[in-house]
Amino acid sequence: MKNYTDENELREKKSADETVQEEIAPALACAQDDREEIAQDASLRVVLEADGHEKAQKDDFVPRKGFRYGCYRFVKRTFDILSSGLFLIIFSWLYLILAICVKCSDGGPVFYRHKRVGKNGKEIFIPKFRSMKKNADKLEDMLTPEQLEQYRREYKIDNDPRITKLGKFLRKTSLDELPNIWSIFVGDISVIGPRPLMREEVDEKYGADAEKLLSVKPGMIGWWAANGRSNCTYESGERQKLELYYVDHCSVWLDIKIIFKTIVSVFKRTGAK
Repeated sequence: MKNYTDENELREKKSADETVQEEIAPALACAQDDREEIAQDASLRVVLEADGHEKAQKDDFVPRKGFRYGCYRFVKRTFDILSSGLFLIIFSWLYLILAICVKCSDGGPVFYRHKRVGKNGKEIFIPKFRSMKKNADKLEDMLTPEQLEQYRREYKIDNDPRITKLGKFLRKTSLDELPNIWSIFVGDISVIGPRPLMREEVDEKYGADAEKLLSVKPGMIGWWAANGRSNCTYESGERQKLELYYVDHCSVWLDIKIIFKTIVSVFKRTGAK
């Protein structure tokens, strides 16, 4: 093994080594980010393709991170602020018309505020134009035993008797969700993400996958809503799979795809109830 006795030679070698390290450091950092994202995607696919989400272990979930994911989150939040702010300004007249229609329909409140679970379990309130009769929360007084059973199973009811005539139109056209735009602007939810859910709904229907579901902001539209919405139920397991698929694969391109699929669904009026 060669012995370096000349001080100049040692100094030159040390300088060369430091130069190489400085030059490759950024590349190594990027490679580490990519390696973390690739490993994360691989582990998430294993969980997604496993037989039954209930079998997934809570410790298996590792929140996505890295430079690319950070850039995606920045782009998404920027889009949320600009799109929601512009929409609120341009369509303020539509909000006024719908508010008058809801108020005149039965004299009840214009808005209904849903208590939901946001990112990382934060409690949030989601406003909507009221589409149900007054006191619709009194389920036992307004629903049959069969309807109560369906509500407890799916948190939805076919031909819900609590929905007003105007409410049916608002739901079919998704106009009842326009007040969600304000929640997007202030950052409680995003334009695109899993459906905002009640705490008991998250715990009961997602179990060990609840932490994964709540690792991203809920959204006004999402992969589940764009792929059938009420036609994909909890009982079949399709709703959970679609929502968790978005958490695993969310990206700019998937968000764009969801926007276009949602526009088509609204015009076809498919899946909404």
